[in-house]
Amino acid sequence: MLINGQWVKDFHPVQGTDEEGGFVREQAGFRNWVTPDGSAGPSGSAGFKAEADRYHLYVALICPWASRTLMARELKGLQNVITVTVVEPRLTTKVWRFGGDENSLHGSQTDPLYNYEFIYQLYLHAKPSYTGQVTVPVLWDKKTQTIVNNESSEIIRMFNNGFDQLANNSVDLFPESLQTEIEEINTRLYHKFNNGVYRAGFATTQLAYEKAVSDVFDSLDFINQQLEGKKYLLGDKITEADVRTFVTLIRFELAYYGLFKTNLKHLNEYANISPYMQRIYQIPGIDKTVNVEHIKQGYYSIEALNPQGIVPTGPESLW
Repeated sequence: MLINGQWVKDFHPVQGTDEEGGFVREQAGFRNWVTPDGSAGPSGSAGFKAEADRYHLYVALICPWASRTLMARELKGLQNVITVTVVEPRLTTKVWRFGGDENSLHGSQTDPLYNYEFIYQLYLHAKPSYTGQVTVPVLWDKKTQTIVNNESSEIIRMFNNGFDQLANNSVDLFPESLQTEIEEINTRLYHKFNNGVYRAGFATTQLAYEKAVSDVFDSLDFINQQLEGKKYLLGDKITEADVRTFVTLIRFELAYYGLFKTNLKHLNEYANISPYMQRIYQIPGIDKTVNVEHIKQGYYSIEALNPQGIVPTGPESLW
């Protein structure tokens, strides 16, 4: 659509479907990397050197992909290096909207850089011809006034190893000795679990829904088994695999179980999962990345799934 002469991508929860009516997620459009010396990363262009107060992160607390980046920022001690703005969680055709007015949910903020009303304006600022999906997170470069990256999996990698001595290097979310195992878990859980809940919630056929639900609960069985005798998925230290898993788990009872119809079991029926979630939630700073009200208000504002917009009062406790 055009708004004030500018192109805006309508919000459609089902970004695409396959031949069976299954949910297909669109790929991110900006793939540059911040590196210690400003050299090019695995994709994109060079020129994004790690510097304090140069980069700004735009997130929505409803969004698990955005919350991944917030968790990595906390774990790597980058709170004073990378500034953050939280957008309004409730979804309309013009996602994502900045907060700060009387209609905003508590905790959502105005745009501190350009006083824009919507995230799409940042995309057009970075690339006036842009016509892709408008998503969060967005990692913005204040120096060159453009989007560095809007792919959460890559942002958490660059937060882990792209900021050199500006970060807390006592935490390594992608240690060399575990990289193969981390990649295996990431690959296994992304389609079946992280994206599997969305495949269930936005399925347009019974077959696609049932396949997705089967994948979700197969994944929960795997996570529960993987945690047997361990603090985290790969041992005694938290890794990127835990970050990516936690953001989906924390939203499971709040949104996915009811709204997305992934309701074969509750998480408390898995012996190892609830203690694991508590363990991660209690790491200093992680609680600030989880906002129950934003999660519920955001998901239950999806008109295609909840046309009356009624937000459930529960659950009473995350645990």
